[in-house]
Amino acid sequence: MKTPLFLSSGSKIALVAPARKVTLDDIAFAIEYIKNKGFVPVYDERLFLADNQFAGNDEERAAVLQSYLDSPVIDAIMCVRGGYGTIRIIDKLCFDKFIQKPKWIVGYSDVTVLHAKLQSIGVESLHATMPINFSDNNFQALDSLFDTLCGKSLSYKVAADKNNICGEAEGELVGGNISVLYSMLGSNIFPDTKDKILFLEDLDEYLYHIDRMMMALERAGALDNIRGLVVGGLTKMHDNAIPFGMTAEEIILERVSNRNIPVCLNFPAGHIDDNRALIFGRKVRLCCYTTSASLDFLAAQR
Repeated sequence: MKTPLFLSSGSKIALVAPARKVTLDDIAFAIEYIKNKGFVPVYDERLFLADNQFAGNDEERAAVLQSYLDSPVIDAIMCVRGGYGTIRIIDKLCFDKFIQKPKWIVGYSDVTVLHAKLQSIGVESLHATMPINFSDNNFQALDSLFDTLCGKSLSYKVAADKNNICGEAEGELVGGNISVLYSMLGSNIFPDTKDKILFLEDLDEYLYHIDRMMMALERAGALDNIRGLVVGGLTKMHDNAIPFGMTAEEIILERVSNRNIPVCLNFPAGHIDDNRALIFGRKVRLCCYTTSASLDFLAAQR
């Protein structure tokens, strides 16, 4: 995996909206935060285009992102929000110039599509909070984002969830939002999960939807050869009047509990205020014990 160049004071961060539309008020706090960190946020009126729920039509959103992928003066690309729509433009994008000089692409949720694309071309990316969330994020989430962009080492130790499965494993970290991964099954950008540490999170889903998606991942072989599993926020889950009978965590555990791999539940990443940065494509060491769990990101390979 190629590691993009790290940022320094004065680096230019392009702001893009590949999915749902956004207003200046939505990200005003984040723009000032980025400036106060010593970086230069780059955007223009195209960021605020609107086409029903989207930030412009497919061609417009793709053109904005393409311009920053190709630009030699942009040092990182930060998706300002998720929603739905990145999968509609991913096949309109060309990464030929980008691959010659990769830059950090940042985001989570719907941005899982971009992470998957970058994994397919061998470039690391940053699963982390987005400007739409900055005003709600805690300092741990924001510091982990900007510290990682600047090249500081990344290592987490958290309290063990009572349902964790103990063990140790190493492998590249891949994954993202369950619903978005499900939407990419069978495509040429679905992440290669063989010998990988898989990360999963989701928001606002019915429990039976989580079960259906996890069944699909299992039946497609995506869980067959993973070395470990990290589960982040499973936020605002819904149930029907007749209960499904399992929590989202239990649904996921049912699919992996017999695979002899470490499983870390309730990791601080995903649709939560404490959304810690994760480097996708980077080799990590996952350790799950009875009292704690750790996720250590190993040295970059340039």
